[in-house]
Amino acid sequence: MKSSVTELPFNQFIGLQPADSPEKLLQLPAGEQYGNHLGTVHASALLALAEASSGEFLLRHFGSSEGVVPVVRRLEAKFRKPANGSVTSVASAAPEALTQLNTDLAARGRALITISVELHDASGAHALSATVEWFIQRLSASPA
Repeated sequence: MKSSVTELPFNQFIGLQPADSPEKLLQLPAGEQYGNHLGTVHASALLALAEASSGEFLLRHFGSSEGVVPVVRRLEAKFRKPANGSVTSVASAAPEALTQLNTDLAARGRALITISVELHDASGAHALSATVEWFIQRLSASPA
């Protein structure tokens, strides 16, 4: 069982890491492999960090992914400023959304939740704001 989304093969491939700072969630390290034609961080790298950060937020909420199957349903992003160097993330959800998530999973076995993600580069520039909607289904018990 994965304890962090950084252990997933794709996220390892692109180099996502836990953030160095406790108030941040994940980070994309600095590296020319993340560059675009403008010399800044490629949009796809930023989107990968945003999606993974929302998943990490949920993983921390649940404590593990055991017993649930989360799937991204929608990702909306606004690119704010070009990112340079390493990029870090913060993620959040409204407390009432987390309560509703738990209620719906208990009552119906499935739920939707939207996670907000903000990305900032090494200089502090606000690079991206995203919302990631997750569909989460509780696994049913296997027949004995």
